[in-house]
Amino acid sequence: MDNLELFSEFLSPLNMAETEALFVKTAVDAGWKLPATHNLQETMFNNGFSVLPVKVLELCKPQIAYQILKHNTERIMSNMMPCRISIYEKSDGKTYVSKLNAPALSAFLKGSQAEYMLEADKEMNQIIVSILK
Repeated sequence: MDNLELFSEFLSPLNMAETEALFVKTAVDAGWKLPATHNLQETMFNNGFSVLPVKVLELCKPQIAYQILKHNTERIMSNMMPCRISIYEKSDGKTYVSKLNAPALSAFLKGSQAEYMLEADKEMNQIIVSILK
């Protein structure tokens, strides 16, 4: 992955349902919470459009979120919470996982803001790598 790219994309060896189920189980087992899942295919269908399957999963690690939310200087980052990943199919019939390239973005943040973002990103990468084996 190029460090200048804002997003990272990973090819899953599993189908979409299997990728989502394994990702959620692995994340929850690692202490992450799943406050919401957005089914964008369903949303688009309800608005008269047809797109391939895509879901956005919102994930929160309370221990990391608390570090951000307890300090006035860090609360500015709350608009990026919770962390999000997407699981989607492309026209090639394959399933992909994507996320924000936190190391690239963290270069624009101050001290502990970057630290918290990179901590969450490290764990998210571990989860993604473990499910893509």
